[in-house]
Amino acid sequence: MDSIFSNTKEAFSLKTNFQLHRAKFLFKIIENKFLVRLGTTFTNFSLKFRLPVTSLIKFSVFNHFCGGISEKDCEPVIFKMYKKNVHSVLDFSTEAFNSEEQFDDCYKKKISIINFIAFRSEIPFAVFKPTCLGRIDLFKKVSSNDQLSFLENEEWNRVVKRFQGVCQKAFENNIKILIDAEETFVQNAIDDLAFKMMLIYNKKTPIVYNTIQMYRWDRLDYMKDLLKTKGIVFGFKLVRGAYMEKEREYANLMNIKSPICLDKSSTDLNFDKGLDFIFNNIDKISLVCGSHNEHSTLKIMKKMSELGISKNDEKVWFGQLYGMSDNITFNLAKMGYNVFKILPFGPVRNLMPYLIRRAEENSSVKGQTGRELQLIITEINRRKQKNYK
Repeated sequence: MDSIFSNTKEAFSLKTNFQLHRAKFLFKIIENKFLVRLGTTFTNFSLKFRLPVTSLIKFSVFNHFCGGISEKDCEPVIFKMYKKNVHSVLDFSTEAFNSEEQFDDCYKKKISIINFIAFRSEIPFAVFKPTCLGRIDLFKKVSSNDQLSFLENEEWNRVVKRFQGVCQKAFENNIKILIDAEETFVQNAIDDLAFKMMLIYNKKTPIVYNTIQMYRWDRLDYMKDLLKTKGIVFGFKLVRGAYMEKEREYANLMNIKSPICLDKSSTDLNFDKGLDFIFNNIDKISLVCGSHNEHSTLKIMKKMSELGISKNDEKVWFGQLYGMSDNITFNLAKMGYNVFKILPFGPVRNLMPYLIRRAEENSSVKGQTGRELQLIITEINRRKQKNYK
């Protein structure tokens, strides 16, 4: 695919030769589903039995896909990217919490991140995963409208308090907050909380952004229903989705209709329809396009041009994950569009669920890893030829 995103010199301008070769090695592994499964099994085994593998993981996959262990640790990456007009979004990506103490600690961490990024133009958004603030089984029960016990009601009230506390803190510091989407069986509760936060904090400008996974065939109708509400500005982060295989397995297990589109082409069509809907209502919606898809990015650029929306209009942002799709990120930034990298950080051991999911997603998306690998090899060869001449 030859396009405006094929400029590998710009795409990898911040990467050293060593980093490029490491990326080539990692994506060759990710391209192979068997090796991904083997690596996942080995990593989980090593972590379970406390084998000394964290240094190896940090040196390889962690340093490619993550910004560092702490906020301060991420600063060199943040400042380097900002010089190229690429913003950062810090994501404390630890998962699998299950105690009230852990949920309180995660809440405090989200608040501390907002304090850290306040008044930093290089970090325009904060982000959080809802189930880091409460038990996933509780989210599941609320999503299903199941009766809660007295103690569960008390527990859910604490979740709501944490959820609103993060949004309130973002509002007070005029920082946009991205609410991650999760599996369908917990998403109803997340959607409900996100909507309530928009009613409170999005009256004049979009502060709260809910994430819409367009691999779900019902999400376009969901957005249409939301827009019936007057008096607020909606914030939507449009993505294809992150839990495809898990969603289908769960639907089969429960003997229910899969919430996921039939195939990738159906998902792509649904995503495009979502974009059309948003731009047809751009006076009421602000968009973050969280996509590694070049076609979708080009479609948005065309829509912006047709509607006379300037490249740096705050209504439209593009976002990609750190370590992926640099050809989209840095070429967009060079052209003057609003763009950021999601920059995960945290202890190496705690980020392993995130890193494993990245590998599994990439291995299951046909063409994505191959495109990454092709661009990396192109840049390696370009540099060899330049040095040769």
